[in-house]
Amino acid sequence: MGIVFRQSMNNTIVTYLGFGIGAINVLFLYTNFMADEYYGLIQVILSASTILMPLLAFGVPNTLVKFYSGFNDPKKQEGFLTLMLLLPLVLIVPMALVSFLANEAIGNFLARENPVVKDYVWYIFLIGMAMAYFEVFYAWARIHMKSVFGNFMKELFCRLGQTLLLVLLYFDLITVDFFIKSLVGLYLARTIFMKLSAFRLRMPKLSFNFPTNMGKILTYSALIILGGSTAIVLLEVDKVMLNQYIRIENVAYYSVAGFMASAVGVPTRAMHQITYPLTAKLLNENDMGALKQLYRKSSLTLFLICGFLFVLLLLNLNDLYTLLPESYRGGLVIVFWIGMAKVSDAIMGNNNSILYNSDYFQAVLFMGVGLAVLTVLFNLWLIPAYGLKGAAIASFSAFLIYNLIKLLFVRWKYGLLPFSNDTLKVFALLLVTAAIFYYVRFPFHAIINIGLKAILMILLYTGVLYRLRISEDVFGVISKFFKKN
Repeated sequence: MGIVFRQSMNNTIVTYLGFGIGAINVLFLYTNFMADEYYGLIQVILSASTILMPLLAFGVPNTLVKFYSGFNDPKKQEGFLTLMLLLPLVLIVPMALVSFLANEAIGNFLARENPVVKDYVWYIFLIGMAMAYFEVFYAWARIHMKSVFGNFMKELFCRLGQTLLLVLLYFDLITVDFFIKSLVGLYLARTIFMKLSAFRLRMPKLSFNFPTNMGKILTYSALIILGGSTAIVLLEVDKVMLNQYIRIENVAYYSVAGFMASAVGVPTRAMHQITYPLTAKLLNENDMGALKQLYRKSSLTLFLICGFLFVLLLLNLNDLYTLLPESYRGGLVIVFWIGMAKVSDAIMGNNNSILYNSDYFQAVLFMGVGLAVLTVLFNLWLIPAYGLKGAAIASFSAFLIYNLIKLLFVRWKYGLLPFSNDTLKVFALLLVTAAIFYYVRFPFHAIINIGLKAILMILLYTGVLYRLRISEDVFGVISKFFKKN
């Protein structure tokens, strides 16, 4: 767990820097420098692109991680890597043709409630394609256990670019249309930089001597599209569907609340960058003892971090909302339900890594497709009835059902559970921390109030963790901190 914790910490630092820049963009720059309607438009474009991404990637990022360690012969590796570079084109080329030929029809469908969306169909495809190949090159780096630069590009590059563009927009140096075109350029440039970095680790040599198990690889890639699409649908379809039912500025309000809640899931994303290839390696080696240890430690570490972030966010939410324009306030319920979804995801540990690298991935993928359909149905039911709150409840419900099914499946097939007595200790500590600070109020400026409460909560929480030694990894980090100081 040492390498996992070290690289996860590095990735967490980078990810939170990106999240900090994103917070400035979302909470202050977008909300003050751009009209609500156009901010909602950008969120619809990015969400639709993200939903398209796993389809265009053709499952290659997951396939790279799963199969690469199984090839020891360099010539076989070259054939495999060549296949991985070419495979996304199988769907990118026909999807490009569809986007070009059916541009008008797709635009009319997306613009049913909000006509402003109609002219941006081609932008959705370009960003989706850039996202797809970025993930391919990022996986290329991760199989060499190098994830920090890719995480930097994923979390920081486009956000810093958006910061610059928003400042230029504020001073009327660019138009909104130029802003959106430049956003497409940022995603394309990010993919090129990631490609250069990945090829520095290993320059590909084109070889059409494809692996003998190519059929198995292609089957896995095709099926993993379903898994990737399921995860993305659960995350992004709410914003796209909100565009179909209510005015587009509401997508902006929902996105701001969702962004706040997404802070809870940052450590999960950071840890998965390194646990995914490690899990694939352990499964290939059939090391069930090490896999069980990784499963429980990743679950406990993520639960104690993400659970605390969730409590910290909820208890400071009223002060945080006073910093936003009036139209963006009132999303407490949205933050709660989406935050709960993130915590339920965190407590699963490396569950996804086990499933997608196992021999049972087909069954899980088809269950995921069923749940993606259920998510859409939840949104069709709850958005017209409850608006933004309905979309948040739909997301939480889908995540909870999906995570429970995956949990039971790993238990059934491998006899593994991520929970232990320490999980209950963390849960009790979170409840006590929330109870103690629920009534704590400070009469100062909102930023000072948030800072004071956060410091006090961190001191109490980490102090108890250290005293009870609930997590050996966290205990080790805190011990090193005290020794340095």
